[in-house]
Amino acid sequence: MKSIYQQQVDEITEYHIYKELAKLSKNEHNKEILEEIAKQELSHYKYWKKITQKDAKPEQIRIKKYIWLARIFGLSFALRLMETGEKDAGRFYAGLREKYPDIEKIEREEIEHEQKLISLLNDQLLNYAGAIVLGLNDALVELTGTLAGLTFAFNNNGIVGITGLIMGLAASLSMAASGYLSSQEEEDINENINPTTAAIYTGLSYVFTVVVLVLPYFLVDNPYVALVSMLLFTILIIAGYTYYISVAKQVSFKKRFIQMTSISLGVALISYGIGQLVKHVFGIDI
Repeated sequence: MKSIYQQQVDEITEYHIYKELAKLSKNEHNKEILEEIAKQELSHYKYWKKITQKDAKPEQIRIKKYIWLARIFGLSFALRLMETGEKDAGRFYAGLREKYPDIEKIEREEIEHEQKLISLLNDQLLNYAGAIVLGLNDALVELTGTLAGLTFAFNNNGIVGITGLIMGLAASLSMAASGYLSSQEEEDINENINPTTAAIYTGLSYVFTVVVLVLPYFLVDNPYVALVSMLLFTILIIAGYTYYISVAKQVSFKKRFIQMTSISLGVALISYGIGQLVKHVFGIDI
């Protein structure tokens, strides 16, 4: 079980994380929430200090780690990840409750209050998660199917790669427009959603996915190696953004990952059949 001193180190480290994130935040609402959690962490640190009679230094590497995670992936992801890292918190408090009955208030703040406060954060990246997922999902489903079909129809990496890239980039403009229109409906419900910004997120996530999926066709000569590589990239992209959503929104990773992977690979399999059919019916051999 974690020692009281290590808990003290964790509290002072998290105090500095929240303080630094509050300083970086340009949103007053977020700044107030982060400062409130920082005060809680500092009070917890002082409580443990009375018991250990020792000073504790914050872990600077950990502070920098979560600041960069917040900058890249958003506040909600970084802070939820930090909180889920404390898996043994329940056992830690349970082991000390009898000796220190007044830690119940600290335990409640750690488990309930902080989670509630984090859920109130106005996280721009999380606000536009729907727009990003829209671009990723459509690109994955459409491109895996298209590239699989073209691979078996043409058996030529150059043609498949260029065709897929042109189709994908053109489709990204259409998806950006769809993202703009769908986010206009959300704007009335969520004032933090800007239709133009949502369209940009949708379009960029679509373009990113297109580039990653067609890349193998420009790097290898064998079309089947390129196809397998493309499908592996598909699974990695799905795993990446599913993990992000599962942490930031606290939803099931397994369920979403299996669902999206099944859809993307299922479409690729159907497109394989269509590609084979086109190749034999029309006698295409390039």
